[in-house]
Amino acid sequence: MNFEKKYDKIGDEYNSTRFADEYLTEKLFQFLNAQPNEINLDIGCGTGNYTVALANKNLNFIGIEPSEKMLEIAKSKSKKIDWRIGSAENIPAENEYFDNVIATLTIHHWTKLNDAVKEIFRVLKPNGKLIIFTSTPSQMKNYWLNYYFPKMMEKSMLQMPTLEIIESEVNKCNFKITETEKYMVTNELQDFFLYSGKVRPEIYLQEKFRKGISSFASLSSQEEVNRGLKILQEDISNGNFNKIKDSFSENYGDYIFIVAKKDVA
Repeated sequence: MNFEKKYDKIGDEYNSTRFADEYLTEKLFQFLNAQPNEINLDIGCGTGNYTVALANKNLNFIGIEPSEKMLEIAKSKSKKIDWRIGSAENIPAENEYFDNVIATLTIHHWTKLNDAVKEIFRVLKPNGKLIIFTSTPSQMKNYWLNYYFPKMMEKSMLQMPTLEIIESEVNKCNFKITETEKYMVTNELQDFFLYSGKVRPEIYLQEKFRKGISSFASLSSQEEVNRGLKILQEDISNGNFNKIKDSFSENYGDYIFIVAKKDVA
């Protein structure tokens, strides 16, 4: 299933369980450090949650998204934002048009990482910033989800570029990484993405949350999900879940912010 069809399929449930988390929005806002007159791009904006949240902080944003269904939902949230069909490899904009670019939980859907980074470099102004929020395979290996849904997690990790690959590709394209920061999931998280249930395992028992997570929606078999959910529910009930959770390390963080600057020196 290609990216557009995948997100056309989960668009409705995605919009009912995925919201702009206040903490993540504030972190993106801080990393951007943008001025109201600057033009910012949200790549793979989905239904526009973070695009709208950041625009509400008096920032100027354009959102691009390959899924027409997702973009239609985004358009219904804000008429002020310029919403465009596009992808990281094919950004509908002129050279050096944007001051900053954000890519939130989307890098693993890029068809070719090198082509995407080159395209972002093309549309960014000199010294412009690229801010990526993602997870890496080394982080995902430490998700307790691996215990209950091993095949799904294996497929999920295969599509995620490692931090080393990301660093290599941005360096090749004349970006310089200026900052990285780990993010740990808390029970206050409002955006229900893959590991959002780290400390609230019961959310995975609800179908509406699973439908809004691409790994459950397109990388899992119903047989494995049913089996994993049965064991998870039993472990929550008998108190065994905390022992399983504690057997997975948190040293690598759950997700990571990567800030890179277009180097024109």
